[in-house]
Amino acid sequence: MPEKAVSKQDKKTARRLHTQLLLKFLKGSKRLFACSIISSLIYALCDMVDPQIFRAAIDNAIGGKEPTFPRYVLDFVDRLGGFSYLGQHLWIMALAVVVVAVIRGISGYLQRVMNNKGAETLVRRMRDTMFSHIEHLPYEWHMKNHTGDIIQRCTSDVEMVRMFVAEQLVSVVRISIMIILSLFFMFSMNVGLTFIAIIPIPFILTYVLIFRKEMEKGFRECDEMEGKVSARIQENLTGMRVVRAFAQEAKEKEKFLEQNNHYNSLWVRLAAIMARFFTTQHFLSMLQILIVIVAGCVFCVNGKLTPGEYVAFVSYNSMLSFPIRRLGRMISEMSKAGVCLDRIGHIMNEPVEQDAPGSVEAPMDGDIEFSHVSFSYEGSSEVLHDVSFKIPAGSTLGILGGTGSGKSTLMLLLDKMYSLPEGSGTISIGGVDIRVIKTRHLRKNISMVLQEPFLFSRTIHENISISSRTLTMEDVEEAAKAACLDEAVEGFSKGYETFVGERGVTLSGGQKQRAAIARALIAKAPIMVLDDSLSAVDTETDAKVRRALEERFGSATIILISHRITTLSKADKVIVLDNGRIAEEGTPDELRTAGGIYNRIYDIQSGLGDAYAKDGKEAGHEND
Repeated sequence: MPEKAVSKQDKKTARRLHTQLLLKFLKGSKRLFACSIISSLIYALCDMVDPQIFRAAIDNAIGGKEPTFPRYVLDFVDRLGGFSYLGQHLWIMALAVVVVAVIRGISGYLQRVMNNKGAETLVRRMRDTMFSHIEHLPYEWHMKNHTGDIIQRCTSDVEMVRMFVAEQLVSVVRISIMIILSLFFMFSMNVGLTFIAIIPIPFILTYVLIFRKEMEKGFRECDEMEGKVSARIQENLTGMRVVRAFAQEAKEKEKFLEQNNHYNSLWVRLAAIMARFFTTQHFLSMLQILIVIVAGCVFCVNGKLTPGEYVAFVSYNSMLSFPIRRLGRMISEMSKAGVCLDRIGHIMNEPVEQDAPGSVEAPMDGDIEFSHVSFSYEGSSEVLHDVSFKIPAGSTLGILGGTGSGKSTLMLLLDKMYSLPEGSGTISIGGVDIRVIKTRHLRKNISMVLQEPFLFSRTIHENISISSRTLTMEDVEEAAKAACLDEAVEGFSKGYETFVGERGVTLSGGQKQRAAIARALIAKAPIMVLDDSLSAVDTETDAKVRRALEERFGSATIILISHRITTLSKADKVIVLDNGRIAEEGTPDELRTAGGIYNRIYDIQSGLGDAYAKDGKEAGHEND
């Protein structure tokens, strides 16, 4: 899933899109995060109160100096007996510190609880939204993107966004309050020392911004490489039988190690960048604190700062330096989250399948007609060239052709898995162009058994009855019997409750095909497509399944795609495709005597091919 780096002029647009995407995901968790922010605000205010209590205790209660607090503070102290009384009863000020600590503890607890609830709600909504969106993306999109990379975006990238929102974004309010109030109290105590404290800050911020771009680039490279590694793992796990069958373990391991080592090297390089960044930033922050401590001592010796003010000032400066130090972490996490949101956005911004305006739920029991259909996949030459044929309702059409002749493409177009471009012909059912038939309605009325049957990691019963929740066990058994699967299922210890494993790995190729046929049969759709779905069964089972189809679907329109002539022998009509064009068309008997491609394949499969080959060879010698 390649992506272009965001150019400078598009950065503002990218940030706006990230914000809109994040706000969309935050629906349902905004109140929780709002409560978390309020709790964080109270926590920050408690941090601001403690230094003032210490200042009052040192300068006013113990030192006896004239207080310079606001009138409302002095009025409150007077109600307690004044600073002289507090100096004699310091336990009151200690109790005040304890009360502030309790309030801070409660607010901190609430902040974490609300924050975690909000974060988990956010993650749930993100995954639900992304899963739903991905399910409705065109089939063509899925064919162009690696499953492993999609999974990585729905897991690791989502988790990174959650961490940023939960740990960083909410902290922005607390940090902002700390910076504003710290500077306010510092300026109120000593303007000159405050300017000394803030002089290093612009240099620290400039340093942070310089490194941000480099870190963002590093995170993007690591994230994209992680997607490739995930895709490699997913591909090997799903194709383990092939890897083992061809003894390719060592070769696949070598490929994985190559990708994984590259992934590791990217993280090592990024870790070195981050180590330099955080070490230098920490050094600059500590240097700023040291400057304030030394300068504050000088101000105290010169009488420009009281001991209590000095203690409070150093405390506020620590609170000021904490957000500055935390800023580096925030920038780092922001870079990660920005990359992840960008990658998630590439999925969420993809347009989902949508019906054309005025789409209808047309009757699906009419004639199917392909009229001058031409089609090519993106980036490839034309697969179908001006193909036209008609399938009368309730009839059976057989399609024969070599690999790459366009047989499966015809059925994918019929089911709107790929959209037929305007000007490339029409496909109609009952005289209605499928472009204006609602996609869900169309697919619900077409049962397809694809060339490579896919079974879910569920029981045989669940796989067969997946099309509806109202199907009974009798319906499942009837469909399995029609697909000649019942005898195989009876041989399993758990019968229809047998767990088939990922992609039906515990079943044989023929059993998987028959399970997929049973799944299609149980839907009782008016149109049924079997795309070379009997290739893994023996001839006897093939005949049984075809007889069952005739008995069960006498009124349905059936399309049989096969390389086996016997499978097509009972079809009402057969078309032969050659390089994307219809080379022959007629009944099986007509084509068998026509002397064309169908007849040649028939002779080869019936055992006459060897004789023809021998005759051809002898004729060649005579010509010599």
